[in-house]
Amino acid sequence: MATCLIAGAMTLALASPGFTLSWTHSVEKITWRESWAITGTGLRLAEAAVKGSGAGMEPGDGAVLRNGWWVWVPDLPEQAELHLAASGATGAGWRLCDSAGTCHEIGAAPGRALRLAPCGATE
Repeated sequence: MATCLIAGAMTLALASPGFTLSWTHSVEKITWRESWAITGTGLRLAEAAVKGSGAGMEPGDGAVLRNGWWVWVPDLPEQAELHLAASGATGAGWRLCDSAGTCHEIGAAPGRALRLAPCGATE
């Protein structure tokens, strides 16, 4: 089932409703990864993982260490949209990958926050 996301001014076609977002923390230089699902009404965070810990990078409640990653299921309600910071301070942007392994780098240049929302969502 193909689906899509609006990422700033781009529309990204995805192989399925599931996708991952990963990025490097600007201060700690530690990788963070989240697994999301597009639902009929928004975006649901299914899992979060962090490759270490540090200031602002503490693993969530119930985290378990799995292959060097602290992994947990956050208690977060479904989100209509996400706003991703585009500081330019990390040396890269956000990496968004679908279930088929197709990846896009978004928000690499410093600027306004990048809006991420299911296609058809209104501002």
